[in-house]
Amino acid sequence: MTTKKTEEQKAPVFSKSQLLSAKQFHNRKDILGVVLEDGKEYSFEQAESLIDKYMKGKVN
Repeated sequence: MTTKKTEEQKAPVFSKSQLLSAKQFHNRKDILGVVLEDGKEYSFEQAESLIDKYMKGKVN
């Protein structure tokens, strides 16, 4: 029998301000400020995904 992942196994989430101050994103603060929404929480993986999606976007 398989079991679903519990909340304990989920990746930790952080607020926009916490991610903006993270060393991991020190060179991409400007992009994070644009792609992250105030009041929402994101994991590092979600933030990286949003950055990648933004960078691959079409230029007008």
